[in-house]
Amino acid sequence: MNDIPSKPRVAVVTGGARGIGRAIGEWFLHHHYQVALLDIDGPTLDSALAEMAPAQGLIGIHCDVSDPAQVQRATGQVMARFGQVNALVNNAGVAIFKPCAEISFAQWRSVMATNLDGAFLCTQAFGALMAQGQGGAIVNIASISGLRASTLRVAYGTSKAALIHLTRQYAVELGNVGVRVNAIAPGPVETEMAKLVHSVALRSDYYDAIPMGRYGTVQEMARTVGFLCSDEASFINGQVLAVDGGFDAAGVGLPTLRRHIGAPG
Repeated sequence: MNDIPSKPRVAVVTGGARGIGRAIGEWFLHHHYQVALLDIDGPTLDSALAEMAPAQGLIGIHCDVSDPAQVQRATGQVMARFGQVNALVNNAGVAIFKPCAEISFAQWRSVMATNLDGAFLCTQAFGALMAQGQGGAIVNIASISGLRASTLRVAYGTSKAALIHLTRQYAVELGNVGVRVNAIAPGPVETEMAKLVHSVALRSDYYDAIPMGRYGTVQEMARTVGFLCSDEASFINGQVLAVDGGFDAAGVGLPTLRRHIGAPG
């Protein structure tokens, strides 16, 4: 990282109360940013703030990112507190895993509203502030499910694929005013939610499909986001970086053959 600027940079992280979002907020704090965490889950957000607790450098805002009025209100609160925005991470997301013939239109719209509409609204609002200031960086948290189709992910995967294209659309326009827009596409990540919903059999399937043979960590996701927001990534714009241990590169897989390869000698 470069030397600490005289005026601290400000990062906004949506879905910042837990998991990847919280780890990203902690990365920014550790690298001397002031941070605003936005989340729809008020109690969990309050708990995270109490545990993170740096005196003046952190605020939490209860916000449903799919609601334009709430996003505008959150924008005003961030500016009132910090006076600028230098980085935005669109991490807020929901998932409903059902067969494509069974998912309802209301469930489809719920996923799209948070995962896609939320990123659109927050980028419009906070991106405009960056464009009026000294520029900045935006990172969208997509998913490997936006790059490759998978069972039960008709809504989730489609929302993330759309988010990847939204990233490129914004990168083309906001790049003209000094705002870089990129995305990461995490593979399976070791979160509390994953521990609850991923069965032993499912985890074994993922281990077989991922060349590195493990889940990613929230800290690995946060470090990648931090890099894309940093000056070291100053000419990276409109890109999607799969942070997945080689999951996407492996394609179909064929675990039976891979087991015979063994470790390098």
